[in-house]
Amino acid sequence: MKKLMTSALALTLGSSVAFADAVPTKEAAESAFGNAPYSPYANRDVPLFPLWGETHLHTGLSLDAGAFGNILGPDDAWRFAKGEQVISSTGQPVKLSRPLDWMVLTDHTDLMGFAPDLQAGNPTILADPKGREWYEGYKKGGAEAGKTAFDLITNFSQMTLPEAILEAYSPGADPYAFTWEKIVMAAEEHNDPGEFSAFIGFEWTSVPKGFNLHRNVMLRDGAMRALQVVPPVTQPPYGDTNPHMLYDWLEAYQEKTGGRAVAFSHNGNLSNGWMFPTTDTYHGGKVDQDYVEKRAKWEPHYEVTQIKGDGEAHPFLSPDDQFADYENWDKGNLDLTELKTDDMLKGEYAREALKQGLALEAKFGTNPYKFGMGGATDSHTALTTADEDNFFSKSVSVEPSPTRIDHPFIASDLGRIEGHELVASGYTAVWATENTRSAIFDAFKRRETYATTGPRIGLRFFGGWNFTDDDLRSRTPAVTGYEKGVPMGGDLPPNTGDGAPSFMLFSLRDPIGANLDRMQVVKGWMDADGQLHEKVYDVAWSGDREADANGMVPEVGNTVDLDAASWSNTIGASELMTVWTDPDFDANERAFYYVRVLEIPTPRWVVYDKVRYGIELPEEAQLIHQERAYSSPIWYTPG
Repeated sequence: MKKLMTSALALTLGSSVAFADAVPTKEAAESAFGNAPYSPYANRDVPLFPLWGETHLHTGLSLDAGAFGNILGPDDAWRFAKGEQVISSTGQPVKLSRPLDWMVLTDHTDLMGFAPDLQAGNPTILADPKGREWYEGYKKGGAEAGKTAFDLITNFSQMTLPEAILEAYSPGADPYAFTWEKIVMAAEEHNDPGEFSAFIGFEWTSVPKGFNLHRNVMLRDGAMRALQVVPPVTQPPYGDTNPHMLYDWLEAYQEKTGGRAVAFSHNGNLSNGWMFPTTDTYHGGKVDQDYVEKRAKWEPHYEVTQIKGDGEAHPFLSPDDQFADYENWDKGNLDLTELKTDDMLKGEYAREALKQGLALEAKFGTNPYKFGMGGATDSHTALTTADEDNFFSKSVSVEPSPTRIDHPFIASDLGRIEGHELVASGYTAVWATENTRSAIFDAFKRRETYATTGPRIGLRFFGGWNFTDDDLRSRTPAVTGYEKGVPMGGDLPPNTGDGAPSFMLFSLRDPIGANLDRMQVVKGWMDADGQLHEKVYDVAWSGDREADANGMVPEVGNTVDLDAASWSNTIGASELMTVWTDPDFDANERAFYYVRVLEIPTPRWVVYDKVRYGIELPEEAQLIHQERAYSSPIWYTPG
């Protein structure tokens, strides 16, 4: 036995020596392969996978969220985003299908922390007659509590809040500072570099005349810097609704703390045309050199889709786009005194803003609307749910119940936005090199982000001058994308030849979601006469469909089962990829390009309500849709 063991050991050692003799030296490897490593991931500091997150979420510390019954705080919101099960404000257990990778928690700045103090009967609030009236209304509960919440929000939008309450919750007051510290420290507690990035942030709550000009602010920093300041408000005499006030605050924050911050424009479809101004008729001043430079500096990102509608395109603005009519909200907001006009729509949608940015750049030398794309929920439940089958909606009043579809979101003499029009959307994917605050923040600054309406669709988009079909033959085409071009959010480099730009794009279905219908490139440009144009190109699609003479690809089909709230992936494709060269390129014209990916049809959230509660849906409710992703653009500038 001992002799056999020794022989076996000798054989093993002998084999090891033999293998060791065959290992090439470093010099031999370099001679055979040059300096390029065998591993395609070695020596590469580029993003290799998307990180999924949320840029816009409210807890009960926000005035409106708390007023409408949200009793959850920052700790609940963070735990839920990280994948834990929590109990909603209506007492329902809820959990994400998959945790997020990062989040910005953005409670409203004005009267931050007021709602929970009101419901608790804070003596400072009860000392004011209006404050006591609101408190008594909440104590009654039911419809009276709802009327109280509406009255409170109306007073805020009309800037008629009691002076004593405004002072008590102004940035210089202790309750405001205490709430901010609570928000900051909760983010610090849940930040886990490498696993989950918890960003300190807030929503600057500008609503002049009821026009929604909100911006969400994201800090790159931790408590050491964040606690040196408090967020700005908009209610006079302690603040202003002018966007320049926010830009000044951001500048002062960086100078004082040495930190870094950015702002994200709120989805503009309730701004009544003021989110993307082009003249001197918007609130707060005129579009001049100062405005375009400050907006370009501080707002590199746009919330293109969320619960209150999708803001990529509108049929009036893009009549030739067969997919522009997606979850559009084209009605007014709060105390609007006139119906939505065509001019208003031009100042609200992302594609039109990108086009207008080209014209402003030609005029001022700076493009104020050079933004990356992202999605968010804007949920006021503290629950970031954007999945159709797990939708906890906008506010506590419309969390899942057999009657929530019957609750209008907005009802006024100018029209209604019905409960079934709320949208289960959206999320932002970030191409970052690691899951840390700094890496994700930097990705936002370079606009390497994309939006989805909820599904976790994989999307890559690169632009350059010499991509070919051969670049798609690798299963790691992004490696070539970074080597030969720029990623989404970038600017095409100068062309050394006379050809048109080429783009490499590819998408993967959500692993637990629907197959893909098609990929499209959306182009916008300004011609020599200063006229703005757009065109949508179908560039890759599933199946054996053929484009018609106008380049239009037929519909993909429909497998939705409304009785089961389900669909079949027997149509569509699991992945799509192509290299596309602009056939209409003019080297003298400013242009932008972005990708839109469409899924096959699937059920909207109302169908899940119908099946789970056994209810009838309104005839006008939309039941089926095609969820989608939007890349950040790539820009071309002549010369």
